[in-house]
Amino acid sequence: MNHDQPNLYLWLIPLLPLAGAAINGLFGRYFSKRLVATVGLIFVAAAFVLSAWASWQLTHLSMKIPHTERLGTWIAAGTDFHVDFSFYLDQLSMMMILMVTGVGFLIHIYSVGYMEHEGGYYRFFSYLNLFMFFMLTLVLSSSYLLMFVGWEGVGLASYLLIGFFFTKDSAANAGKKAFIVNRIGDFGFLIAMFLLFQKFHSLDFSNVFKGASSLPVESFGSIGILTAIALLLMLGAAGKSAQIPLYVWLPDAMEGPTPVSALIHAATMVTAGVYMVARSNVIFNHAQIALTVVAVIGCVTAIFAATIGMTQTDIKRVLAYSTISQLGYMFLACGVAAYSAAIFHLMTHAFFKALLFLSAGSVIHALSGEQDMRHMGGLRSKIPVTFWTMTIGTFAIAGFPPLAGFFSKDQILWKAWSSPHGSGILWGVGLLTAGITSFYMFRLWFMTFFGERRAAEHAASNDHGHGHNGDGDHVHESPKVMLVPLMILAFLSIFGGLVGVPKALGGGNRFDQFLTPAMNPSAESMPAGHKPGELQEQAAAEHENPAMEWIFTGASVGVAAFGFFMAWLLYYKRRDLPEKYSAQLNGLYTLVRDKYRVDELYDWLFVQPVIKLSRNFLWQQVDVETIDGLVNEMGDSAQHISNEARKMQSGNIRSYAGWVALGAAAVVAYMIWVGLQ
Repeated sequence: MNHDQPNLYLWLIPLLPLAGAAINGLFGRYFSKRLVATVGLIFVAAAFVLSAWASWQLTHLSMKIPHTERLGTWIAAGTDFHVDFSFYLDQLSMMMILMVTGVGFLIHIYSVGYMEHEGGYYRFFSYLNLFMFFMLTLVLSSSYLLMFVGWEGVGLASYLLIGFFFTKDSAANAGKKAFIVNRIGDFGFLIAMFLLFQKFHSLDFSNVFKGASSLPVESFGSIGILTAIALLLMLGAAGKSAQIPLYVWLPDAMEGPTPVSALIHAATMVTAGVYMVARSNVIFNHAQIALTVVAVIGCVTAIFAATIGMTQTDIKRVLAYSTISQLGYMFLACGVAAYSAAIFHLMTHAFFKALLFLSAGSVIHALSGEQDMRHMGGLRSKIPVTFWTMTIGTFAIAGFPPLAGFFSKDQILWKAWSSPHGSGILWGVGLLTAGITSFYMFRLWFMTFFGERRAAEHAASNDHGHGHNGDGDHVHESPKVMLVPLMILAFLSIFGGLVGVPKALGGGNRFDQFLTPAMNPSAESMPAGHKPGELQEQAAAEHENPAMEWIFTGASVGVAAFGFFMAWLLYYKRRDLPEKYSAQLNGLYTLVRDKYRVDELYDWLFVQPVIKLSRNFLWQQVDVETIDGLVNEMGDSAQHISNEARKMQSGNIRSYAGWVALGAAAVVAYMIWVGLQ
């Protein structure tokens, strides 16, 4: 730790949720539910307060940024390599800890009411706190190795939370699927760390970034170690942030309780990959091929997941594919080197996506467990608070001004066009995705809250076992402990984007200015053929002539409005049309509804061959025939020898005397033979 800087006690921020996890995990079974909830909430609240205090200290006391606090040496290998237990606070990690602890605390409050009647109450809050500990460790770490500890930890905690209802096969399988798919990405992260050590002899952020910034840019014609490192880091990010081809675990993660979906999909686990790429911006800026790969994967994932979202009928699965699509937007921004825009959307997405998931949970709670939107409708007058909060979240994610999602999404689309790394294709696909997003979100909105109730005829044949049959007589608004977090998140979804209003729209883009020191592209990180300072000059020129940006803003609002209109037409005005069109597009519609059968493809390509290899070769050949066969053969041989030796023990005195005589003769003969030598 720098002794000329005051101590911000950064180590306490992740340690507080860990203490809550330990207390509830060890003693929670003896506590009342009120005490379990109190322990779960108070430590996360304390972490949020300490995060806010540390952030205020750093920004208002003219302290040196980044601020590093070293606790001690973790690994020391010879004179070349050591890793410290140290925490790193700059503008990027400051924003992340405030978001993780703030939104996480609201989800904890919501969970008090949502999980009230579920078993394993203490276990649930222990897992939530454990998740917070690992996520905060991830974003506060000062080295890739300590980040990897948090990275693996959130994978473990997500496995526990997704499979919380472990008596359900679907939940247990979803947890295992998330764990295994993430291990594929983690392998890439691990190999990237080996290469970082081989190149820079350090895994500390400051040393790695200083070394990388001194290297030449690896353009499309010169692939080197930085490109390899960046691509491997992107593989890790694709696993954690559910990008193609490793996105398949996230929709199944809906098997966990709804607060888990909000926690994983909003501000924590799935944003870890975006954070890691943004943190490693110096490396990616020096690897042009890797940047292009990031942009293409983000762009393809965004529209791919959005199209699937149009056909899903489970309210939580629609939001799950929406999350994958929005994460694709963030990677698109990272791929055009607009890291601040990616983090800005990460922040606003945390607000409106947590709001949408928790509102969906309130709808499910009101309908006693029903999640199929085809069996909803007419709920806006039954659960008005949930309706209005979810309405705000829906308009925010669709990109209507002046809500938070409008400013962050508009900035990504603008950067996809105007950045030296961008292109018209990336912008066009991003714009189309924005229109599809608006359509499927308003489809969800109309199917859930408008029209007549469609649950009555369904209730008789499909009781979800939550104590009610889901008919209109039992629809009830959620308790205040669940509604208050919705109201706070709705407020943030309305006003949270105002910190990033661009100059062209009358603002100062304070969020971008705040994050710039943490990004700080150097002259060496410019694309091939660009001069130092050219990006800054271009940005200034853009703001001097904002007419083009206004045109692009109008296009983004226009596609959002068109998506709203199509959803209104198909799911409010003419409800007979969706069935008619789906019948006409039977093959294509079925393919999209079945998620392009990617899970089946992966099962055929990877899962079944591994199972067959394990069963036919590793089990039958190696285990049964080789290992077991060797052991069994040795046993049979020992038994055969013992059977022969046993014949010597006949119990007959004359036989024993004969053997003694024979032995004595053999000894005498041997001695005579030795004496004659």
